[in-house]
Amino acid sequence: MPFLSATLDRVKPSPTIAVSTKARELKAAGHDIIGLGAGEPDFDTPQNIKDAGIAAIAAGKTKYTAPDGIPELKDAICAKFKRDNNLDYAPSQVSVATGGKQILYNALMATLNPRDEVIIPAPYWVSYPDMVLLAGGEPVIVEASLDTSFKITADQLEAAITPKTKWFIFNSPSNPTGAGYTWGELKALTDVLMRHPQVWVMTDDMYEHLVYGGFEFCTPAQIEPGLYDRTLTCNGVSKAYAMTGWRIGYAAGPEPLIAAMRKVQSQSTSNPCSVSQWAAVEALNGPQDYIATNNEVFKRRRDMVVDMLNQADGVTCPMPDGAFYVYPSIAGCMGKTSPGGNVIKDDEAFATALLEEKGVAVVFGSAFGLSPNFRVSYATSDDALSDACTRIQDFCASLQ
Repeated sequence: MPFLSATLDRVKPSPTIAVSTKARELKAAGHDIIGLGAGEPDFDTPQNIKDAGIAAIAAGKTKYTAPDGIPELKDAICAKFKRDNNLDYAPSQVSVATGGKQILYNALMATLNPRDEVIIPAPYWVSYPDMVLLAGGEPVIVEASLDTSFKITADQLEAAITPKTKWFIFNSPSNPTGAGYTWGELKALTDVLMRHPQVWVMTDDMYEHLVYGGFEFCTPAQIEPGLYDRTLTCNGVSKAYAMTGWRIGYAAGPEPLIAAMRKVQSQSTSNPCSVSQWAAVEALNGPQDYIATNNEVFKRRRDMVVDMLNQADGVTCPMPDGAFYVYPSIAGCMGKTSPGGNVIKDDEAFATALLEEKGVAVVFGSAFGLSPNFRVSYATSDDALSDACTRIQDFCASLQ
């Protein structure tokens, strides 16, 4: 019999991690590479948060904790949901895991049966469909478009729901597009969900605090209280607090679901890192002013990148509402040939040729379920972004 699980045949490795790894390898080998693939702030973790982690080590808070989080962190998460989203949760409704990815995975593993369907708007974060597949479910992809600013409509959501639909995964602001749903746009979606009581909502709010230009974040259970009992509101400290490596994600939802997720986690990783949990307590309870300061930097970078990419031949780059990504269309580049002899037959070919010929690493759009596009992370220095965008302009101008 085969040694490896047949389930692995349903999934693929993370393309974003693969691009970042290749860029690092080429750079280590002496190539002039600018990596725009990683979804990671280039800011250091704020000092007060680092100090809290150091203090936890010094105090010997390095033992096992409860499988899904220390009481102090659950209290801080409850306070955050009330403060930021006007959502009331008790600590028994909160789960803490080793990053936001594990939160989503635990929920899917705890709830999906074979052939259960999960609606995922595209463009999507690369891991959503594969996590559904690993858990035995079936992803149902609903494609947005540039014409709708990469947001699906209520009619599209309605058409995708079947008796087999168990979850709707919702991400705003979006990875990879940075698109954010307004209150009215999200209310139209929640109105649809209210007509289908078998459908649960999984919200990925990881980029909640990274919004620009007056955009106001909102989350489904905040807009429609009727969805409270079938919504898992997911978040984490990775992006807004520059804590990607600390690996703390969290969610709040109905107690039976949280208990089921706890069971999954107790038999996989058990508790998240104890030191990271204490640092996350400080992140959520401590000063929040640096978020606005960092956002001003991100906004400046966003504006520069959008302006420069829209000057590239064959490229159309919409202005995102949040996160730190842009998702330009390269429809005008399709079918052309690069100076290196690479035919741009799709966005993966574009990204490969751009890396080989200009030393710029981006993630191709098909990884996110919508082509022909590519994703740029502008969570890096202004100089690197300016240099990279100039190289992209030169590359596009050279296509014949």
